[in-house]
Amino acid sequence: MKFKMKLLISGGGTGGHVFPAIAIADAVKYLNPEVDILFVGALGKLEMKKVPEAGYKIIGLPIRGFNRKLSIENLKFGYRLIKSMLMAFQIIKNFKPDVVLGVGGYASGPVLRIASWLGTTTMIQEQNSYPGITNKILSKAASKIFVAFSGMDKYFDKAKIILTGNPIRKDLIRVKDKSEGLSHFNLEPEKITIGVLGGSLGAGAINQAMLNCYESILKRSDIQWIWQTGELYKDKIAQHQISDCKQVNVFAFIDRMDLFYAACDIVVSRAGALTLAELSVQAKPCILIPSPNVAEDHQRKNARAFVETGAALMIEDSDLLNKFWAGIVSLTEDPGKRKQMSERLLNISKPMAAQEIAKYIVDSKAV
Repeated sequence: MKFKMKLLISGGGTGGHVFPAIAIADAVKYLNPEVDILFVGALGKLEMKKVPEAGYKIIGLPIRGFNRKLSIENLKFGYRLIKSMLMAFQIIKNFKPDVVLGVGGYASGPVLRIASWLGTTTMIQEQNSYPGITNKILSKAASKIFVAFSGMDKYFDKAKIILTGNPIRKDLIRVKDKSEGLSHFNLEPEKITIGVLGGSLGAGAINQAMLNCYESILKRSDIQWIWQTGELYKDKIAQHQISDCKQVNVFAFIDRMDLFYAACDIVVSRAGALTLAELSVQAKPCILIPSPNVAEDHQRKNARAFVETGAALMIEDSDLLNKFWAGIVSLTEDPGKRKQMSERLLNISKPMAAQEIAKYIVDSKAV
């Protein structure tokens, strides 16, 4: 399928917005190599680095979030918003997109609002089980709303909703062989492998729980660990004796997430929408620890959606120090439970989410 088309993708801020956006762009380009794709993001955010690395053009807006606490920065918010909307107007007038897709994040608001005012077709990709205020507002003018969780008709017009799942990176759609993952991390095949994630920067509470369980970890020689501490915590962890423990493999950051998932029997993680999409496609039994520091409590709501289907266990951040090890033991001692969780995860997985969204985007121009 080849025909001239222009797609503008707006949003970002975190990997949970940026990587699905890039996956959708790749899928659209595969379906229609003639498409011209432009990204619009927020200056200083992750998308300004990752989008060019993926081979796409991006323009940055000065938009930032509104701090709900009193802050001197909020005095600048109105100025940045107006400037961003004026820039969005010029970008859309000059680029003349056929479709504008919002993936969430600061830049989505002004860009999709201007696009809808100009009569351009807009679509939204909502990653979470509970939408943010911006997407609720933008959804009124959107022609399609791509969602990752069922039951979203509580928040959006049911006629516009398409349940696609969350797009994930191409290298995570296929499940790698376990032996390849174990070999990459120099692990032993007869042991249970547990992966611990806290995001690229790390999660202080999860890292502290690991440190507190040092004695218990030493006693369980049948368990080996892959622990991503995050860049912010790597020096602190390196000073602790756990970093010298043979069965604990400590990394500040893991590049090969495909091999990480392949190696792991259990994953401990935050409950960001992108991580949950990856866990479901990879069918990895998991203990979810929702971050309490996200807007609208998205992670807790995401995690509960998985727990309600039997696809995950959840420990509240505030309970982590007391319940972390008990959660680990409950899964390591119950292979039947792990098997059941893997099956439930596969049932809710949507490995072709990016391709499905891409088809709707391309078809909207082809009609």
